[in-house]
Amino acid sequence: MKAATSLLLFSVLGLLVLGIVMLVSASTGQPQAKYLIMQPIWAGVGLIALLVAASGDYRWLKRFWWVPLLLAVGALVLVLVPQVGLERNGARRWLGVGRFTLQPSEFAKVALIIALAWYGERYQRFMGQFRRGVVYPGLGIAVVLALIFKEPDVGTTMLLACVSCMMLLLAGIRWRYIAPPVMLAVIALAVFIVHDPMRSARLYSWMHPEETKLETGRQTYQAVAALGSGGVQGVGLGEGRQKLGFVPEHHTDFIFSVIGEELGLIATLGVLLAFLMIVLCGVYIAWNAADTFGMLIAAGIACLIALQVIINVGVVTGALPNKGLALPFISYGGSNLVLMMGCIGLLINIGRQAARHVAMPVLGRDADELTAPGTA
Repeated sequence: MKAATSLLLFSVLGLLVLGIVMLVSASTGQPQAKYLIMQPIWAGVGLIALLVAASGDYRWLKRFWWVPLLLAVGALVLVLVPQVGLERNGARRWLGVGRFTLQPSEFAKVALIIALAWYGERYQRFMGQFRRGVVYPGLGIAVVLALIFKEPDVGTTMLLACVSCMMLLLAGIRWRYIAPPVMLAVIALAVFIVHDPMRSARLYSWMHPEETKLETGRQTYQAVAALGSGGVQGVGLGEGRQKLGFVPEHHTDFIFSVIGEELGLIATLGVLLAFLMIVLCGVYIAWNAADTFGMLIAAGIACLIALQVIINVGVVTGALPNKGLALPFISYGGSNLVLMMGCIGLLINIGRQAARHVAMPVLGRDADELTAPGTA
């Protein structure tokens, strides 16, 4: 377990350092010099969040699981209030005071994971029932997802829906109960996309990249061009050209294209390998967790990171339509970075408690042998 938590920590720190370096490069020739100042500050706050989450015993969250969920729902409601939530590009996703902004949907991710882990452990015997396994947790999930969808943030909504379904399946819900709601949700999403001009345009540009490369498909088209121009070894750190206005949001959702252009295929494969190590360590920690609560939290976090990476890289490479999700530990943004670092701290905490849980019976047996009659 120590090897898994150590590998997990080193992989995260490596990606964190790479992210800061690439954001320095991404700010070259750009007016957003604040990347150079703000991202290291957020990284420091994230490291504090990691240390706090890794200390103590994660099982105290069983008693206070409702606190982060209540705070997250309250913040999501405030986002939708006029004159309170900040509106950018037609969406209300942020709360802000001065230059400080917060994205509540990011913190709703971990709050929902903790709440579902508590429910899955507490009612594990009844998860095979439709009412306890689907209806009750489904209502709670629906409230959170509806608030995020209303912002609107379809990408995060879909991401959290997938993570929630996975956690419910691990908790013991039956496939025949969850399949109908999932099918209805997919149909409703398809209808929404058809009747939403912006998302229909994104889907069309994904299906016809050459035709839309100067309009809605420009972002993905230029990102793929950046990856292609980087080749195997890249054009050199700081020497990329696509970041100079060709790839919008190159510092957030499309930072992977900057890595591919400047550092090449070798670096991008290294990034993917680091993420694979993080997810595998998360799965290993979940498999060996001391209780169901820890197992579900670790599995939910591993799934969250894996899906977010798959969607981000899929969008940048043109394999998926544009969803607007950040690349964990690398993309610019304080809310996502602090949240992800806190999640890694929780994984380390669960791993520590699992190792202690395994060691205690061994120590107890050794003590019994030492005190047994006739022992020299």
